[in-house]
Amino acid sequence: MRTPDARFADLPGFPFPPHYREWNGLRVHYVDEGSGNATYLCLHGEPTWSYLYRRMIPVFAASGARVVAPDFIGFGRSDKPEEEAFYTFDRHRDFLLEFVERLDLRNITLVVQDWGGLLGLTLPMEMPERFARLLVMNTALATGDFPLGAGFIAWRAYVAKNPDLDCGKLMARACPHLSAREAAAYDAPFPDARSKAGVRRFPPLVPEHRDDPGAAISRRARDWLASAWRGECFMAVGVKDPVLGLPVMTELRKSLKNCSDPFLLPQGGHFLQEWGEEVAQAALRHWS
Repeated sequence: MRTPDARFADLPGFPFPPHYREWNGLRVHYVDEGSGNATYLCLHGEPTWSYLYRRMIPVFAASGARVVAPDFIGFGRSDKPEEEAFYTFDRHRDFLLEFVERLDLRNITLVVQDWGGLLGLTLPMEMPERFARLLVMNTALATGDFPLGAGFIAWRAYVAKNPDLDCGKLMARACPHLSAREAAAYDAPFPDARSKAGVRRFPPLVPEHRDDPGAAISRRARDWLASAWRGECFMAVGVKDPVLGLPVMTELRKSLKNCSDPFLLPQGGHFLQEWGEEVAQAALRHWS
C-alpha cells in the first residue's frame, strides 16, 4: 500500500520536499538536502522514518554537505508491502546497497541508529571506497553469538501482542519533550494496522542465533570494522535507552576501529536523533 500524501502535510519541523526512486517495483522515498562533496547518509530504525532526522539534517547541510535520509521499505513515505514475509534482513540490506550505488553517494558519513545500524554497519565493507566516517548512535551488530538482552526480548513480545502498534504514543513515552504534533508525525505513515507489516516484522528479524539470516554478514562486518576500517568514527549514546544503551554501545565500540570515546547524553533515550542537534554539533566539533 502507499500512504496518501495528505497524511504528510504540515509536519512540524519537516519542510523537506520528498524525493522518490523505484526499487523492484516499489516507490521509495528519501530526503535529499544540501550539496557538497561530503554526504551524510542517515538511516532510521524501528518504527520510525526519516522524520526522526529533522533536527540533524539542517546542521549537517549547514556544514556544506549533502544529507540523504531514505525511508526503509514499509516505513515513512515509502511503499508498504502487506505480506510480512516480504520483510527480510537480506532484502533491506540489498535495497540499501543499491540505493547507495544508484545515487552514486561518495565520501559518506554513515549516520545510524537502531535498525539503521544493524543494516547500515554491514555496508562499508562492500564498498569501502565510498565511506569516510561513521556516526553511531544506540545500535548494535546482531551477530547471533550473544544472547539478546532482556529489554529487547520484552520489546519484541510487546510488538507481537500489539499488531496495530501506536507509534506516536510510543515516541511520546520515549521522548517526553516531543509536542503532540511531533509525536503524531510518527503515526502519519500508518493509517491502519494493514500498513504496519514492516513495524510488526522488524523485531523478529533481529538475528538471535548464529545461523539466523543476517548473523553471518553481521559477524563479517564486525571483524572488518575492527580490523580493516580506515575512516573516522564518532559514537553518541542516549544513556536512558533500556535496550541499546551504554553497556551495548561499549561492547560495540570494541569492534569499531578508530572510534572516539562515546559522547554521552544523560537525558537522551533510544531515539537519540530527537536530541539530534546537540549530537550533530558534537560530531562536527570532533571532526573539525
